[in-house]
Amino acid sequence: MMVKLVNEKAPEDESVRDCQSARGPVLALAWALRVMGGIDLLSLLAVIMPRDWIAWWHAWTGLGELPVSPIVFYLARSASALYSLHGVLIIFLSTDVRRYWLVIRLLAWVALVHGVLIFIIDWQAGLPLWWKLLEGPTFFMTGVIVLLLQVWILKRDPQFVSKMYADQ
Repeated sequence: MMVKLVNEKAPEDESVRDCQSARGPVLALAWALRVMGGIDLLSLLAVIMPRDWIAWWHAWTGLGELPVSPIVFYLARSASALYSLHGVLIIFLSTDVRRYWLVIRLLAWVALVHGVLIFIIDWQAGLPLWWKLLEGPTFFMTGVIVLLLQVWILKRDPQFVSKMYADQ
């Protein structure tokens, strides 16, 4: 028995089926998730780049000299790997926003909380102002964008999610 991991149809087809009134917002949500996931996947570079490059980037961003310690490189690489994993998950969820509606909503709410926590951590860590104003608020805004797109979908088609259960 083979497990089907990938939709054989175009990614939008499954979610847009029987909901033409919400087609635009559904596609907007799917593409927003793909862009967000793609940005997260960029962190994969830090997982494989040489230590010297990580140290150069650290200094270039104004953070000073990177401490040479196994834990520093472990944390840099493992955090980057987690961002990449998140990116893969978000892109996968974008292939069928109706089926994964609740998971997408959960992750959007988690992004709101995560954004606030990261903002606080960045301030406590003494990171540069540009970093503080970029990282946490960006996470927060991804949650806002996804939740607003879900509201837009439901305004266009109030039965969007319940149709999935009717199809079973």
